[in-house]
Amino acid sequence: MTAPDFVPDPRLSADTVHLGDLALSRVLLMDDARFPWLILVPRREGVSELTDLDEADAQALWQEIRLATGVMRDLAKPDKINVAALGNVVAQLHVHVVGRFRSDPAWPGPVWGFGTRTPYPLHARAQLAERAGALFAAA
Repeated sequence: MTAPDFVPDPRLSADTVHLGDLALSRVLLMDDARFPWLILVPRREGVSELTDLDEADAQALWQEIRLATGVMRDLAKPDKINVAALGNVVAQLHVHVVGRFRSDPAWPGPVWGFGTRTPYPLHARAQLAERAGALFAAA
């Protein structure tokens, strides 16, 4: 069940901005201006693998991934959208939805572990969070 006091892993919280909650997942914006990047964290305690979710939650997560992918497409107009659930550093189940551009500094390799995170300027982060929130609300 969803914990009423759900808290994402502190390592996720340290590098992200909370955009809001969907039916299942907390939506985070990675605070890295190099890549437009959303993270979905199912609000379920003790879940580390996709297969730990029951069937209904697994289907809900898939729908939320599709929603986040559409938001990313409309938000950033990337050349490609990468979706991944790695969990090698943070075991708590979370799904990355990353907009990729042929011109981005990590292309065509993965964004994970590439260089040093570059936080958004505060005004740019606030604008991006507002736009992303509006896109989620309109979807």
